Amino acid sequence: MVKLTKIYTRGGDKGETSLGDGARVKKYAMRVAAYGTLDEANSVVGIVRLHTADDPETDAMLMRIQNDLFDLGADLCTPLPPDEKPGQALRVVQPQVDRLEQEIDRMNAKLAALTSFVLPGGTAAAAYLHLARTVVRRAEREITELGEQEAINPISLIYANRLSDHLFVLARHVNASAGGDVMWVPGANR
Repeated sequence: MVKLTKIYTRGGDKGETSLGDGARVKKYAMRVAAYGTLDEANSVVGIVRLHTADDPETDAMLMRIQNDLFDLGADLCTPLPPDEKPGQALRVVQPQVDRLEQEIDRMNAKLAALTSFVLPGGTAAAAYLHLARTVVRRAEREITELGEQEAINPISLIYANRLSDHLFVLARHVNASAGGDVMWVPGANR
């Protein structure tokens, strides 16, 4: 599917880039911003994985998420034509969302109910998971804005929404085995 033989092409030297369908757009185009933010999220997930190597189940979830983030980036990189046929372009699909939901449900079933909001922190892995979650939330806002301007695969937005939930629950899951979450205490420092 992808063959990279040369890393620099000079094609972007004037502030434009190519989309998956070959169209040229400004590098600040909403579509480019959305999949660029997903790339940023994927990099943060890569940092999380440095801290989950001793937990094969968590690391495997994160590896699948990293691959899905590339799928989602490819999906957003390729504009959705009105007459697209199934399989014509790589698109995020419902089973990817379903897998996230199943993993969320499995992890959440073992966690105590929340009595306050969770502060980002705890273990290094959980702190980076919260960072990844907030980057995915930004991507979600950008995908929403893109969807108001251009046609997109509706599952792309659903996947981003579910992924941020997954990263939140995974941070709680990681913290549960290391003493628990750091909780917000309203007005604690007045």
